[in-house]
Parts: sequence; C-alpha cells; structure tokens
Amino acid sequence: MLYQVEYEEWTIKDPVSYSQAIKDANSSKWIDAMKDELKSMDENQVWEVVQLPPGHKPVDCKWVFKTKRDCKGNIERHKARLVAKGFNQKECIDYTETFYPVSRKDSLRIIMALVAHYDLELHQMDVKTAFLNGDLEEEVYMSQPKGFIIESQADMVYKLKKSIYGLK
Repeated sequence: MLYQVEYEEWTIKDPVSYSQAIKDANSSKWIDAMKDELKSMDENQVWEVVQLPPGHKPVDCKWVFKTKRDCKGNIERHKARLVAKGFNQKECIDYTETFYPVSRKDSLRIIMALVAHYDLELHQMDVKTAFLNGDLEEEVYMSQPKGFIIESQADMVYKLKKSIYGLK
C-alpha cells in the first residue's frame, strides 16, 4: 500500500515577481530580504547612481525570490536576489566575453578523492557575495530595481562597477 504524505508548507510557491512578493503572506520577510540584498550590494560598491549618458540603453533587472529550507523542510530564511536581464546585452557593445566563476563537478570529485585518500577534514562554506568579485571593464547601466527607486533620483540609473547575476 502506498502512502502519500503532504507537507502543506512545502507546497507554498515562491513569488515570481516584486508585485507578488509584496502581496504575499510573508511580504515583510521578502522586503527584508530585498533590503538585505541591496545593503550587501551597497557595501560592496557594486554600482553608482548616475545620469544615463546619451546613446546608452540600460539593462533592466528583476527580483528572484527563494525560500531556503533546512534538511527537515523547515524554513531557514527568505532570500531575494537582484538579477540583471542580461539577455538584452549586445556583444561588443555591452560585453566582450562571458565568464562564470563556478566549479566543475570533476574538480569537486578530485578534491573529495584527495580528502578520502589522505584522511583529511573538509569544511564547506558559502560566500554570500562571491559573484561580486568580477570587476566590469565595459560600461553597463542598469535601471533601478522595482520597489526601490530612489525618489529624488527616479530618472537616474545604476552604472555597474561589478558583475551581478544575469550579466553576460
């Protein structure tokens, strides 16, 4: 006989847009997550607010939301990530090459084999803002994120100094 167990809280879907997030039952947690993301970007000097130069078009951006859970399915935290809509970028204008600093599965397997062979201890860590290590050489401008437009500078854009998710 097959038993089906339903975890009601696991069926809750993450919002797919800013407007859904602010209408969600956990809207205060999503807003805090967005503020935390912007604070992190501000601390890492990811951009500067500037007037859009003539002849340039800003890349749009969006919020991506994810509920992080532990191994038992309990909610650990709500995470919001500001992502550039890099698919609008034009090669040789907005970027010259693409590079994503991620590890390959083969590299992880080699490390795990060495750890096992030499009976070493292995510790894992998550670098929350690892993607911000990529300095930009190109001039890339991004529109201000929905819900966090600076009132006195509504006509301004962000000139990106560092790479963010979604950029090419």
